[in-house]
Amino acid sequence: MIYALYRGLTDAAGPFVPLLLARRTAAGREDPARRGERLGHASIPRPAGPLIWVHAASVGEVLSVQVLVRRLLERDPRLSVLVTTGTVTSARLIAERLPERAMHQFAPLDRMAFVRRFLDHWQPNLAIWVESEIWPNMLTETEKRGLPIALVNARMSERSFRRWRRLPRLIRRLLGIFRVILPWDERSARNFRALGARGVGQVGNLKFSSDPPDAELEALAAMRAAIGRRPVWLAASTHAGEEEQIVQAHKALAAKRPGLLTVLAPRHPDRGEEIAGLVEAAGLRALRRSQSKLPWTDTDVLVADTIGEMGIWLRVCPVAFIGGSLVPFGGHNPIEAAQLGAALVYGPHMTNFPDITAQLGQARGAMPVADAAALTAAVNRLLDDPVERRRMARAAGAVAQRNRGVVSTVMATLEPLITPILA
Repeated sequence: MIYALYRGLTDAAGPFVPLLLARRTAAGREDPARRGERLGHASIPRPAGPLIWVHAASVGEVLSVQVLVRRLLERDPRLSVLVTTGTVTSARLIAERLPERAMHQFAPLDRMAFVRRFLDHWQPNLAIWVESEIWPNMLTETEKRGLPIALVNARMSERSFRRWRRLPRLIRRLLGIFRVILPWDERSARNFRALGARGVGQVGNLKFSSDPPDAELEALAAMRAAIGRRPVWLAASTHAGEEEQIVQAHKALAAKRPGLLTVLAPRHPDRGEEIAGLVEAAGLRALRRSQSKLPWTDTDVLVADTIGEMGIWLRVCPVAFIGGSLVPFGGHNPIEAAQLGAALVYGPHMTNFPDITAQLGQARGAMPVADAAALTAAVNRLLDDPVERRRMARAAGAVAQRNRGVVSTVMATLEPLITPILA
């Protein structure tokens, strides 16, 4: 009954979709040249042969799914992979990283007419959804066409669990469509089972198997030369409410450390102008990476408002604060920083990554802090103590390395779904 209501509402909303897309385009949240893809109109032809459809909602999922896409393509030269995402940022990122025989499209909005148009064109042989995307129309229509569907790197936070628990029959029906559900941690596995899911395993987080982000060698060398011997640290993937605290930490640190450079990389690069204004309102000199290539000697805060350059920042900054953790967002992925040898600092809100933070804590591979004052003290200590900084970085790197085999386990679990489509 609830699903029937949802489907009716999404059908009735059809006349308003162009207005919605126009507003999102004006706000920079849709690609104007590719809006038709959101209505299910493909912008490229379907390749011949078996096709695996991998749906990854946004940037975090895209980063974790790249290694899986490569392994799928290595499985058989006849295979092609279609990756769908829902955000402009993820589309830009994935376009630069997809291998041959893989292609990207924006996912259709969850209206039955759009979903059917999408499926009619692409006719996938297997669907793999990543992390926590559950769109009822897309899921049920895919099931009707007899496609096997897997949910990998699946996440079910306590907040999502409480929300879905109010709709027990609907979520049990939707989760029952998945042949395989591979959660990324034990908490998610427990929550999926409690909601009635079948075929639940636990294999760990695919992000551990991902390669660290690349850095263009010429750009990296130029950045290192521009920074020189200045002390530098990174605040990565920050959110509103955190940047103010980062700015205050910079001022406190710079009072004892002349020449300090803070690299502030917001989770959403389109906030660059806003953040630069905040920095300058605090009496500091800001430079936006999107407008100027390299920091000047008098730049206090480099606002890293570009896409695809995290590999540079993690290589030039020996200390990395993981954003989304000083505010109750749940934190972001610390694995990339661990892989590239940064000493990790994060706030009290790392609930999105409980297993990873537990492993880092046991290995003493990260320094948790309670608030902005503690963040300032932690960064100060790590910049002053290269021995402790290197010890922490080695410990975190060992945690990342220990978990590298996750993708092999995922592939082995998916093999019974892959083999029939290659017969």
